Amino acid sequence: MKKGGYIYFMTNWSNSVLYIGVTNSLTRRSGEHGEGNGSLFTSKYNCNKLVYYESFQDIEQAIAREKQLKHFKREWKNQLVNQFNPEWKDLAEDLVLDPDI
Repeated sequence: MKKGGYIYFMTNWSNSVLYIGVTNSLTRRSGEHGEGNGSLFTSKYNCNKLVYYESFQDIEQAIAREKQLKHFKREWKNQLVNQFNPEWKDLAEDLVLDPDI
């Protein structure tokens, strides 16, 4: 049985840096970033605010989408966030309500 996955964007509180990641547990991974244990990049740039995510039935689909998004211009990534989360609020707070994400 294949396991699902997520791609996600983390940013800092001034929204000046975007980090794109992939995971099989968005709740766990965003928590790790929030605690400063996500990655060297997110720790260095204080990216601890989850502002965007997409879910996939298959982790390989999520990995392919992550690779695609990493080639997008920053303006295009901003448009995705603006459509999904216009206020750029921290979506990790909502994940606590649905721990299956």
